[in-house]
Amino acid sequence: MGYQENPRTTDYTQWSNEELLEEYKRTSSQVMKQELAKRYIYVVRSIAIQMRDVYIGFSQLEDIIQEGVITVMSAIDKFELEKNVKFETYISKRIRGMIIDLARKQDWIPRTVRKNVKDLEQATAELFEKLGRTPSTKEVVAYMGITEEKYQKILAKTNLFHILSLDMVIEENSENPKVLQLPSVEDEEQPEQSYLNKEFHEVLEQSILKLKENEQKVIALYYVEELNMKEIAKIMQVSEPRISQIHAHALKKLKEYIEQYNQ
Repeated sequence: MGYQENPRTTDYTQWSNEELLEEYKRTSSQVMKQELAKRYIYVVRSIAIQMRDVYIGFSQLEDIIQEGVITVMSAIDKFELEKNVKFETYISKRIRGMIIDLARKQDWIPRTVRKNVKDLEQATAELFEKLGRTPSTKEVVAYMGITEEKYQKILAKTNLFHILSLDMVIEENSENPKVLQLPSVEDEEQPEQSYLNKEFHEVLEQSILKLKENEQKVIALYYVEELNMKEIAKIMQVSEPRISQIHAHALKKLKEYIEQYNQ
């Protein structure tokens, strides 16, 4: 497709995203770059809404979307067509990383929240040992001497705590500093790096298979199908707090499995 001869060069409505991206790589047209960024705002907004609880304490949705657009603009230049990776997948990872980095810098988890999370996990563990089964919401609430409203708030923060912790562990493993560097500038061309990345993903898959069936289902519905807790609760026919509890337990187990692999 010749850039100079094409009559659609100023009207991109008929261009596919792939065509536009390929042409931008060839021409470095800033108009094309801006058009691409506009087309992928929906990805930014979707991820920003999904992760809003991570930044709600220090930033607004629109501010995160603006940061996400900047991330997309940068990703357009860095993206390599020959890698055979979908651009949506490429930018999704970077937008999530941007939000996580902002959360890290803000130290978004206060000391009181960390203590509440620890107290909730300890109470659940003690009740499980005492009852021989997973305690109900009412049993945990009564044991801790708190209201159900406060319990649900703590549970929500617990989920976010484990999500962020798990993302950090995965990111640290994907940037494994122990890899022996061979004479190549591309990570994917490093035999050791390629092997370790593949090995790590296999460990993650195996870790998920170690989870209970209901935990696997919650993880799949939340991260693959991108459903919220209310929607998952309806599908699994249990309460929303129960889904949050299963989710938190599953993430905690995955984090422990991955950390064992990283030792």
